[in-house]
Amino acid sequence: MALLLLIEDEPGLRLTLTDRLTAEGFTVESRAEGLSGLEAARRAGYDLILLDVMLPGMDGFTICRTLRDEGVDTPILMLTARGQVDDRVAGLKIGADDYLPKPFHTPELVARIEALLRRARKDPLAETLRFGEIEIDAKAAIVRKNGQELVLSAKEYQLLRFLAQRRGEVVTRDVLLKEVWGYHSTPLTRTVDVHMTWLRQKLENDPSQPAYLITVRGMGYRFDG
Repeated sequence: MALLLLIEDEPGLRLTLTDRLTAEGFTVESRAEGLSGLEAARRAGYDLILLDVMLPGMDGFTICRTLRDEGVDTPILMLTARGQVDDRVAGLKIGADDYLPKPFHTPELVARIEALLRRARKDPLAETLRFGEIEIDAKAAIVRKNGQELVLSAKEYQLLRFLAQRRGEVVTRDVLLKEVWGYHSTPLTRTVDVHMTWLRQKLENDPSQPAYLITVRGMGYRFDG
């Protein structure tokens, strides 16, 4: 039974989500403001964090960024009334694993939660892979270049790991959205491309002429190494 932390300041929504998720078989603990939510999230034991953006005390973006900076890798699903693409991209960029704008239907929320939990539980890459100057340490979830650790967001690491597992194979954007983000359909058509740009800037010697993360025009991406 998965243990969820819900950080949401609106009392009615907090109660409704707690009741509905409990009915779906989850155990839910909740916090009503940002600072107490951050302190709870820092403690080990939660399988997933449901995080509102607009919170008293500390906003959800700051909470997410702080947790990732501190090495907390618990999956984070952000919940917010904000619907602009820039806001959604901002949340993903600082380490959120998924983003669900309000209002939403409970079945979609449950499906997103289950997809994130599945990805968190399976780790088929159980060894250290080396590609020239690049080393992917799966057990520690660390990527090194020339022996120096790269600072990657959780999603950047997952994207790199997924492609590295399929070295030499062309992977479409749709497959990446489904397997890395858990989307079967999404309005964020540039999500993969944006994350690939960030990843290349950190990984490649010359991002304009990548040696590892190759674009296959009209198809998707391929990891070479």
